[in-house]
Amino acid sequence: MQMSKKINEIKVNIILPNYNSGLFFEETINSILNQTFKNWKLVIIDDGSDLYNKEILRKYTNYSKIKIVFLKKNKGAGFCRNLAIKHSKGDYIAFIDSDDIWNKNKLSDQIKFMLKNNYQFTYTNYVAFLNKENNAKKKNIVNIIKPPKKFNFNNFIHDTSIGTSTMILKRSLIKDIKFINTKICEDYFFKCKILKKITYAYCLPKVLTKYRIRPNSLQSNRFRNLYWIWYINKNYNQLNLINNLLSLFSISFNSLMKYGLK
Repeated sequence: MQMSKKINEIKVNIILPNYNSGLFFEETINSILNQTFKNWKLVIIDDGSDLYNKEILRKYTNYSKIKIVFLKKNKGAGFCRNLAIKHSKGDYIAFIDSDDIWNKNKLSDQIKFMLKNNYQFTYTNYVAFLNKENNAKKKNIVNIIKPPKKFNFNNFIHDTSIGTSTMILKRSLIKDIKFINTKICEDYFFKCKILKKITYAYCLPKVLTKYRIRPNSLQSNRFRNLYWIWYINKNYNQLNLINNLLSLFSISFNSLMKYGLK
């Protein structure tokens, strides 16, 4: 009973950057609206999408629990997430990408898990699925991803299997930590910075998120991903050559284990 009361008092802000995700966006939004945990507010930053995508977004402008900020120019996902965090006042911050899907108990189960164990940073298992065609309804399961039970910084730079759309963090933990505005992998450095501040982030071993792999997206190119991880390790994480190579090798190996050659 006491935990239930605590949960009812918790406020969660959900951060969602969007850029031309029209085919998948409504499915993402509906998965948030259907949450069994109700004390949330969603902050959407539209990153200069086209008119078609803006029209989809305008369907949600009258929802009291949804705040939408329209940017005139494309600024990148890192900028959008930083701006959304500025607009957030909740006790906890949850992240979701504009083409991913949450289980209806995602927030409820994860907040209970955090309160029970006094955790500041948690993530969950997730399903990765591939849209081979440009069709939101055709889903092909790739794999169920089961990250390690806990991560610290040294573990994470060798295995990046914390899904951004599975993360919830205590807002006080973030403070002045920001996403960098690289073309991709901006969330990799954010997680690194957070993990340097705490002993561990912890996994709730339930599949509560569906992560969509889009064949033509920037993130789908493994060599591009590895370049940006190399760049971030070198220029921000200050890894030397040997440690950077070890990081890339381990990340590549773990990625193959998770997703295969798809």
